[in-house]
Amino acid sequence: MDLLQQLAAIILPVLVVPAIGFIWARSGNNFDNRFVTQLVTNIGTPALAADALTRIRVETGALIQMAGLTALCFAGFLILGLIVLKLMKLPNHSYLPALMFPNTGNMGLPLALFAFGNEGLAFAVVYFAISITSQFTIGMALASGNFSVTRLLRMPLIYAIIFALAVLSFGWHLPAYIGNTLQLLGGVTIPLMLLALGVSLAQLRVTRLPRNLFLSIVRLGGGAAIGFLVGHLVGASDLATGVLMIQSTMPVAVFNYLFAQYYNREPADVASMVVITTALSFVTLPLLLYFVL
Repeated sequence: MDLLQQLAAIILPVLVVPAIGFIWARSGNNFDNRFVTQLVTNIGTPALAADALTRIRVETGALIQMAGLTALCFAGFLILGLIVLKLMKLPNHSYLPALMFPNTGNMGLPLALFAFGNEGLAFAVVYFAISITSQFTIGMALASGNFSVTRLLRMPLIYAIIFALAVLSFGWHLPAYIGNTLQLLGGVTIPLMLLALGVSLAQLRVTRLPRNLFLSIVRLGGGAAIGFLVGHLVGASDLATGVLMIQSTMPVAVFNYLFAQYYNREPADVASMVVITTALSFVTLPLLLYFVL
């Protein structure tokens, strides 16, 4: 009973808030997803990252190790995706980003927070930072056929991470007014992410179910396997391995659909993968959390 209550405390908030967004959108109420996305990307997420990394005081070495483990996971996603798409004779530019880049923000961050507390959130932020940076550079390059360093330099999250690492490295203590401001701004991020996820799901549809269901299983099952193998083969701590598995097993990120739609890379199929993986994750999350806790 205690375990069930613990799982419910972790999972239900991550289900209830998107459900509110879903019902809100289906009821015909206005929700400016573009504005919320810009707000979260440019203000909320950088503030959350800076606050989580500086407030928790995680050792810089542990964060660097987490970054290395995350890079290994994405290398695994890349290899797995290339093999599966080669066998299925599907184009990389349309389907590889969806297999590579999970929803480490909207779902991964709150799950890591509720499962492992603030220290888990700090590790999850590192994973998320690498994921979203890679998605807006490598992922966008795959979809568009053009790589741009300028996109990377325009991301406020990069500078927030650099700032946080400098604070940690030099042992600085932020004034209360800065720390409280970061905490206040970062606090809006996770609720808005979850609401935006629900609104996005209300607007997407499923097509080509058999094929997209298989690709969705590859995303979730392959992510779990890669996160587990990387954590255990490298000898990472239980906390780091747990966060790796949670983040690696997240559903397809909505940004993959936005890029596919913008560059006309099978957007209907990518939208289907977003919906299917998110729906499947509601079933797999209890099993995943039972395994990592």
